[in-house]
Amino acid sequence: MKHKKVLVTGGAGFIGSHLVDRLLAEGRKVTVIDNFATGRRSNLASAFGNPRFTLRRADVADPGSIKSAFKGIDCVFHLAALADIVPSIQRPLDYHRANVDGTVSVLEAARLAGVRKFVYTASSSCYGIPDRTPTPESAEIRPMYPYALTKYLGEQYALHWHRTYGLDVTSLRLFNVYGPRSRTSGTYGAVFGVFLAQKLAGKPFTVVGDGEQTRDFTFVSDVAAAFVRAAEAGGAGKIFNVGSGGTYSVNSLVRLLGGPVEHIARRPGEPDRTFADIRKIVKELKWRPTVRFRDGVKVMLDNIALWRDAPVWDRRSISRETADWFRYLGEGK
Repeated sequence: MKHKKVLVTGGAGFIGSHLVDRLLAEGRKVTVIDNFATGRRSNLASAFGNPRFTLRRADVADPGSIKSAFKGIDCVFHLAALADIVPSIQRPLDYHRANVDGTVSVLEAARLAGVRKFVYTASSSCYGIPDRTPTPESAEIRPMYPYALTKYLGEQYALHWHRTYGLDVTSLRLFNVYGPRSRTSGTYGAVFGVFLAQKLAGKPFTVVGDGEQTRDFTFVSDVAAAFVRAAEAGGAGKIFNVGSGGTYSVNSLVRLLGGPVEHIARRPGEPDRTFADIRKIVKELKWRPTVRFRDGVKVMLDNIALWRDAPVWDRRSISRETADWFRYLGEGK
């Protein structure tokens, strides 16, 4: 075990909490920093009471509030961020503060504390509408909305801290992560949360367009494993895609979930297909996904009660929520 003392920013979030569980199971001492803007204490239920777990409530964009937490830390996993497309269009300054200023703050705290490894959470949204699928790490960067841009800027800062200060940084570009604990409230967002709440309420699935668009749905336990491999296997100064090894249509998801369908308008700036080229991470870090899509969907259905209090979206509420999406990203923009 190379890194015994680790810090996870955003550790009360969806992906972060699964990573925390894995790190604790491996016997590491884990500190979490989270301001609970989107994270939930319930996500860390299995961590509380563990003597190797420490939680610090703080905002990563406030350097003074987080500096002391980095003392003695071997490895930092930086997952703290604001997500989702629509609110990033509506509140770009909030996204810049959380995703860019917050990243710089964490990078500098890590550098000053002599942290040996830094793993940054990047987003495949930086590719926009790619020319090639499967999409390699060398593809052109085309962020279509502020969330995508701020995550890419954070990645560039992380790599700059590697080049300038020698901080050992690896960046993981995640594709369409799903699994238990994914967000159940707030803004209109990821398809799984939308569909599961609709299924519980007996409402039709609001399928965008004809449903033949495909996504590289990647199960969260595979993503947590990729973070650990990135920390342990090297890859300093490098970027790696993290995907499922396949791409799956929204219609195929609907068939697995089972239920009626209502079609809604296609949205500007969304790719027809997301599909990660993962050859680089398989070859260099010896990581590969293990959870089949069908099996992952079954896990979601087995945990569907988690979405009982989630908002139930319909055609009208989706239209209202995504109005700014169409306004700013519409055809001809």
